Amino acid sequence: MNSFIVKSLIFTAILMIGTFVVVQQMHIDMSDPINWITMIGALAIAGLSFGVSAKYLAQMQNDTASGELADENWDGIGEYKNELPSGWAFSFLGVMIWGAWYFILSPYSVNAFSQIGQWNEEVKAYNTKFEEMHKNADAATLQEMGESIFLVQCAPCHGVTGDGLSGKAEDLTAGHTKQKVLDVIANGQNAIGAFPGGMPPGMASGAAAEKAADFVASGCKGDAPAEFAVCAGCHGANGEGIPSVGPKLAGYDVASVLAGGKKGKIGVMPAFTTRFTPVQNKALETYISSLKR
Repeated sequence: MNSFIVKSLIFTAILMIGTFVVVQQMHIDMSDPINWITMIGALAIAGLSFGVSAKYLAQMQNDTASGELADENWDGIGEYKNELPSGWAFSFLGVMIWGAWYFILSPYSVNAFSQIGQWNEEVKAYNTKFEEMHKNADAATLQEMGESIFLVQCAPCHGVTGDGLSGKAEDLTAGHTKQKVLDVIANGQNAIGAFPGGMPPGMASGAAAEKAADFVASGCKGDAPAEFAVCAGCHGANGEGIPSVGPKLAGYDVASVLAGGKKGKIGVMPAFTTRFTPVQNKALETYISSLKR
């Protein structure tokens, strides 16, 4: 037998024995089928890799090419019309059969039990029950629920009182001040991810911008002035917002910010697309709308 092949087999045997020793020292539970499958796979890969490499390296050293050359050649380098080696063909077929078994029939197939899948199903069922239970929650319940959610999820950045922790995040107690609204009218806005189109600058100016800003700063209460008509096309006649067009101006559009995240001068707030249910979004909006200086 070729000395190169002998050395490769010895090295493969040492590698396999070393694998067993490491597994024993790590105290891995070999009664678990997945650990056995992993071990068998590791040994098979080691054996095949060194065995096939040794075979063909030895063949390259000792054999001479033979067979019928193809008509095509590249810079004088021709290619033989030899069939695919049976070892490669059977290895490929074996991998395909094992892959089909693993994904369809094995204990770890796509249809098998999954802790993550079970957790997702339980969360979905609970959220459905929660939504049904609180679909007609009164303002006091929403306020209490929103405060609990805010203190856990929002306060680390916005502060317990919602003041933004000295500029770390948006000051939720300030609301839409007239100066803020005028700044957006003059410079535009493209901060909320749920509205990627953004708002272009210069939609109004002078006295028209002042009156529109006064109406928004008041929480869009009362009758909208005629100057607000240019805003109503995207934000609604009373600043209630239009989905995917313009955010709500009558208070914070919490649902849109949670859905798309928000860009700010000091950083980016990530989107919370799946963390909260519609009732929780409403509760957060109720609580945040109550935050005043």
